[in-house]
Amino acid sequence: MDVLKKLFEEHFHASPERIQPLQGELGGSGRKIIRLAREKLSAIGILYGVREENVAFLEFSKHFRRHGLPVPEIYAEDLSQGAYLEEDLGDTTLFEFLSKNRTGESIAAQAVEAYRTVVAVLPRFQVEAGRDLNYKVCYPISSFDRQSITWDLNYFKYYFLRLASIPFNEQALEDDFGRLTEFLLSAPRDYFLYRDFQSRNILLRDGQPFFVDYQGGRKGALQYDIASLLYDAKADLPPDLRQQLLDHYLDSLARFIKLDREAFLRHYYAYVYIRILQALGAYGFRGFYERKAHFLQSVPYALKNLRWLLHHVRLPVPLAALMGAFKGMLASEKLQGLASEAENLIVRIFSFSFHHGLPKDQTGNGGGFVFDGRSLPNPGREERFKTLTGKDAPVIDYLNQQESVHQFLASVLSLVDSSISNYQQRGFKNLMISFGCTGGQHRSVFLAEQLAKRLRNRNGLEVAVHHLELEKLGKRRALQ
Repeated sequence: MDVLKKLFEEHFHASPERIQPLQGELGGSGRKIIRLAREKLSAIGILYGVREENVAFLEFSKHFRRHGLPVPEIYAEDLSQGAYLEEDLGDTTLFEFLSKNRTGESIAAQAVEAYRTVVAVLPRFQVEAGRDLNYKVCYPISSFDRQSITWDLNYFKYYFLRLASIPFNEQALEDDFGRLTEFLLSAPRDYFLYRDFQSRNILLRDGQPFFVDYQGGRKGALQYDIASLLYDAKADLPPDLRQQLLDHYLDSLARFIKLDREAFLRHYYAYVYIRILQALGAYGFRGFYERKAHFLQSVPYALKNLRWLLHHVRLPVPLAALMGAFKGMLASEKLQGLASEAENLIVRIFSFSFHHGLPKDQTGNGGGFVFDGRSLPNPGREERFKTLTGKDAPVIDYLNQQESVHQFLASVLSLVDSSISNYQQRGFKNLMISFGCTGGQHRSVFLAEQLAKRLRNRNGLEVAVHHLELEKLGKRRALQ
């Protein structure tokens, strides 16, 4: 930690006042990610002991910025201690933005537009910046070649199929792996392959996407990264939206290369499959082998993708044993137990003013929790906050500095967590949680947003937020 403080001081000529770890047990990479801040100054510090991977990230970042791509600026580095400091791009991932702007299959226009912007930028990484990239710094391998594919397939076989107790014929499956590998390698592979191009590795700041976690990048085929994004398991994009985004990506790609769409699509779904298999191997290793159960939360969504592919896609190569393994996965009681957890509980979170009464329950369940935030410090009493709401940064910063607010939220989360677990076990479909304050503008809005942010990453939940007083204000302004 001291090395990050030193890098912060060297870059900003001031010492950090706040140090906040950003990635705990949920992270799968082993990197420590820390926010260091002082007043309006902020940076993200990384501590990681694999020098080669750090070198790849730093060199790629500088290269992409030279090409004008939206990646973090590198402020300072000390490779001897596995540390570097980079631009703070905020906390809103594309996944979180999608989760906040959807109800089931219905995805709001602003989330769709964010995805369209992202897929339009991807060809710039793959083609424009990929042309003169130094692939010698790639780690652990410089191209998505036969060895790389074999690693992914074996990862899937040994850490997912075996640990999930899915029966398969070893030799027949190996023969299928060989045929699939040959087919994948027959696609043009002279482009930058981002490797982990998914919704949690894209940050939105002021509505614009910024890209991180490309340190595993290497040379490879165009199809892999767009497949990674569109079949990102927990993002759970509807099939028609996937097709729209694929078309938009191909339109953008055609500006950079002479594109044969039919040839691209001939290989596309094989890359969808290999990406899903790679992800399932990772879920199995972290979940079944390391017993980190939260990694298994994405399995039901990956199975949903496989079910769709089995019904709608026919590959140009015969893969009977692999398809048989997929069918075994879909029929597995062990995996069905995980899948049943993905039947969403809808959590509706409200903010309101006690002056105007409690929110009405529309589901027939009788209400849920009502929390009274009036005991907390009130930003509305200060002139500088009167025109703002609990969604505005100055109010958020003010309330985040109050110890009583953190204690209140911790108590709320403890109660809500136990109820959600119980509701999911009993197959309930709705839970209502309401936060009230005096005016319904500051504290209740802040508390509702904070709870929603904590719940959106939980498996099997669909979170909807309604700020009753802010919605009334919006309607009045629209009528003026």
